[in-house]
Amino acid sequence: MSTSVAMHMSDGLLNATTSMVFMGVAVVGLAVAAARSRATLDDRTAPMAGLVAAFLFATQMINFPVLPGVSGHLLGGALAAILVGPWVGALCVSIVLVVQALVFADGGITALGANITNMALIGTAAGFLVALALRGIAQRGRAGLVSVAFIAAVVNTVLASLGFVVEFAMGGETSFPLGAVAATVVGVHCLIGIGEGVITALTVGAVASVRPDLVYLLRGAERPLELRTAEGVAA
Repeated sequence: MSTSVAMHMSDGLLNATTSMVFMGVAVVGLAVAAARSRATLDDRTAPMAGLVAAFLFATQMINFPVLPGVSGHLLGGALAAILVGPWVGALCVSIVLVVQALVFADGGITALGANITNMALIGTAAGFLVALALRGIAQRGRAGLVSVAFIAAVVNTVLASLGFVVEFAMGGETSFPLGAVAATVVGVHCLIGIGEGVITALTVGAVASVRPDLVYLLRGAERPLELRTAEGVAA
């Protein structure tokens, strides 16, 4: 029997107080993201944001194996942040989580604040900060960009899982040893992060190969990525 392990918390996993606290964190975080995203949304970013949200929704429905009987799925924070920026990216991931919770019962309604905090806020911020720190490498060429995307996605996944551990420590079932929960969740998400990194790197690389101007991380690059044909001639 296969078990899916991901950030999607279900109803009842956290007590009411903790659920309300992180619902508040999510609301404040998304309010800030919505306000800040107005400065980054333009004719390029707005259509791209819709495509990113649709892609995340589709890929989060697909699980990939990480251990025998254990599978995970894409979180998408780093992917969204690299393509459309951290503020718009957080909104994209949040929209996907809300639709999944309300329409497909994937993640509990009471846990929606915690899920948004982990995947949309922590994950997106972590992924973007790593990518931003390594931006110089990403701007050197496609190989650098996909490498940075991979690293950012791995970090995004692991830090999002640590958010889960903190929330569980605050309001989870006390009959489960926190150390065992933390070791299991973080350990499995280190493996999920590898899958997330591969998907993120391939997706970002594919977009950059066709339209590098649509990759938010590459905006303002002193040496824009060159598109090359199959014969190796710059397009």
